[in-house]
Amino acid sequence: MASYNKVLLMGNLTRDPELTYTPSQVAICKFGLAVNRRFRTKTGEDREETLFVDCTVFDKKAEVVHQYCTKGKPIFVEGQLKMDTWDDKTTGQKRSKLYVIVDNFQFLGGRDGAGAPGAPGSPPAEYDGSDAGGPPSSPTPARNAPPRSYNRPPPPGAPPQGAPTQRPPAQRPPQQQPFNEEQQFKEDDIPF
Repeated sequence: MASYNKVLLMGNLTRDPELTYTPSQVAICKFGLAVNRRFRTKTGEDREETLFVDCTVFDKKAEVVHQYCTKGKPIFVEGQLKMDTWDDKTTGQKRSKLYVIVDNFQFLGGRDGAGAPGAPGSPPAEYDGSDAGGPPSSPTPARNAPPRSYNRPPPPGAPPQGAPTQRPPAQRPPQQQPFNEEQQFKEDDIPF
């Protein structure tokens, strides 16, 4: 049976990211994420639940998260679930912890606009780690669409909105003449 392990979360950091390095100089950044869920009960009461998730990111991505993120900052993460198990030294019982290994992330604008895409000193809105030296990660599609403009008149000379646009006629390549008896070709010219 096939398996699939993919997590998409959007929330706020619960603490400043902690950056450490392994003896082989691989960066590891750990941070907590608070994800809120709003819902309405059967009695019509509005409620909110908060889920706290631990996240871990590696290599160049870890350094970027540590450099640009602080407690309270919103972030969107894409990753996979991982379970760690160990024996508790004090009680001797088996312990386990479920957390997210972050593959890609996207910074989101803060309440005060700090860290918004394009703000001075802010990183790109999306980071897929393409400049990292590690293994390639699945890219997140870029969102480079121009901003929407509402109630803005069309530029002079533009066709009215909703009017059909005409495409220039397609250019056809010149037709090739078939071989005649006078043309010579070699056996190496035959592709089969």
